[in-house]
Amino acid sequence: MAGSTLGNLFKITTWGESHGKGVGVVVDGCPAGLKLSEEDIQKFLDRRRPGQSTYTTARQESDTVEILSGIFDGQTTGTPISLMVHNKDSHSRDYREIASYYRPGHADFTFDAKYGFRDYRGGGRSSGRETIGRVAAGAIAAKILTSLGITICTYTKAIGPVSTTAFDINEITNNQLCMPDSVAAQRAYEYLDKCIATGDSAGGVVECIVKNLPAGLGEPVFEKLDANLAKAIFSIGAVKGFEIGSGFDAATATGLSHNDDFTTDAENNIIKTTNNAGGILGGISDGSDLILRAAFKPTPSISAPQATVNNCHENITVNIKGRHDPIIVPRAVVVVEAMTALTLVDAFLMNMGSRMDYLLHFDK
Repeated sequence: MAGSTLGNLFKITTWGESHGKGVGVVVDGCPAGLKLSEEDIQKFLDRRRPGQSTYTTARQESDTVEILSGIFDGQTTGTPISLMVHNKDSHSRDYREIASYYRPGHADFTFDAKYGFRDYRGGGRSSGRETIGRVAAGAIAAKILTSLGITICTYTKAIGPVSTTAFDINEITNNQLCMPDSVAAQRAYEYLDKCIATGDSAGGVVECIVKNLPAGLGEPVFEKLDANLAKAIFSIGAVKGFEIGSGFDAATATGLSHNDDFTTDAENNIIKTTNNAGGILGGISDGSDLILRAAFKPTPSISAPQATVNNCHENITVNIKGRHDPIIVPRAVVVVEAMTALTLVDAFLMNMGSRMDYLLHFDK
């Protein structure tokens, strides 16, 4: 299957299926000398692990990562890093029934249309467990960014009709929904409980803010930083919308109200007085906070009756069985963070060849 690799110089290739022996990723292009342990990666994987709350799938997986290559004496060697997580609690029998029909909102039909065959056990490659490889690789990218003084804060901005209005960074890890607003989190709990009671699911919005990103990352045409971020975020299975900065609100603004004025700070650095651009101008980072948002659709696996067709093209009604998240947004927060980190590290490495003084510095 083509299309499982992302990146130009910092490349990742994810592999594995939801109900296979395991899932993982190969990271190629990571510089040598980065201190890295399985614990560094496990911290990220624990944030997306299932079975941790009422609002996630009951599938019990430790998602324990194993480093197979690319590390020696606790440091990266510059060679490919292979990471693996074993699947231990797959209940493939739960999915035998769906082999005969197409689940609404899933990739069952399109996989059959493309390949003439599909792994119906939990969706195979289109399963959310594929994101384990992304998150594991993203943990490596995030550690590189941390060493450069760059921080990423990612959280749930909205669940269904409930949006955050306050921001307390400490609250993000204080509730099951990863919301920075305790009042909004309580309202979101109530909304989700109603969805669960009726066999339904919910969607939401994840926001990501990157601080201390220098100006100059990205290319002006086909490798625009915002375009590459959009590709990375849109590659997450359930994402249906993406915004940078003011996003779709820009369509109702005027040039005068939307343009970010330039000025200088106390150290005579060039800064912007506002950030409608979201940290990117002309496809290149401008030194402001990078702000992006991803809209996630409701989980398509719901127990409420739905109309579909079977392999014989007969109209039928189905009730999806198995263990599914009533909302994937809280677990997707770290996936958005990982994909952002991966894109930024690749941009840093690509930028090393943009100026002669960067090459001349190599000889110092």
